[in-house]
Amino acid sequence: MMSGGGYTSIDNQKVSGSVPAATGPDPAAVRFTDSNLQTFPPSETQGKISAVFRPPQDADDTFSRPGKGAKGSSDESGQATGWFSMFSVAAYKPYFDVDTSDVVERIRDSLFPFKDSFNEKTTDNPDLYGPFWICTTLIFVAAAIGTFVTYLAHKWQKKDWNYDINLITWSAGLFYGYVTVVPLGLYLILKYFSAPSGLVQLFCLYGYSLFVFIPASCLSIVPIEIFRWVIAGVAGFMSATFVAVNLRAHIVSSGERWFLIVAGIFLLQLALAVVLKLYFFTITVSSH
Repeated sequence: MMSGGGYTSIDNQKVSGSVPAATGPDPAAVRFTDSNLQTFPPSETQGKISAVFRPPQDADDTFSRPGKGAKGSSDESGQATGWFSMFSVAAYKPYFDVDTSDVVERIRDSLFPFKDSFNEKTTDNPDLYGPFWICTTLIFVAAAIGTFVTYLAHKWQKKDWNYDINLITWSAGLFYGYVTVVPLGLYLILKYFSAPSGLVQLFCLYGYSLFVFIPASCLSIVPIEIFRWVIAGVAGFMSATFVAVNLRAHIVSSGERWFLIVAGIFLLQLALAVVLKLYFFTITVSSH
């Protein structure tokens, strides 16, 4: 045994308890075939894994193979089911396929009633998402604000106040009914005068025309009667102008009676504003 430089080495000698080193020819070196694991994806096809990464497909390609197009497939299914297609969720899916930016832009257009570009922007993609939520929001806002101003009026005069649940019921019936029945009636009238318009586009136009009544309802909390009338009048005028201006260019083609149709549209919107003011924001405090 020798030591030097801080290391200890054992000479080639027999030491008690040690295992002798193996002697003999060097073992044969194991050689592996060349691999391309360092590259991804592999450059060669191995089994069912192709050189280009793709998701797995069905064996018979029945489900993986695209049809003739999403639009064509929906048309074929609609023709196959006939009128029953209107009761399926898929039939209404395209009308809810809008982005937040689209809805915000359409709401902004409804607040500038003298611009007649709304119909042009929504011709190819009318939606029901915005009208549904605008109408639903207006129902709860009108009922809530109407209830609150009634509560304040009773408290200021130190009178007992009872919550009227019928406000939310009448609000839902008024706005849902208006935004459904009026466009449907206008659709039939325009079709009679050979100036047909898309039914969904009319729903879209009337739905967005109601947005201005939401801030108007919030402003009606001010306990000044003349101020509430002014707010209702301005909101009704803006909403009526928005609908009439955007339909005027289309209705002109219906003949000499186009003016009567536009005037009727305008007056109906004003009537809605008056009903909103009288029913929700006309406060009467009982003397009992």
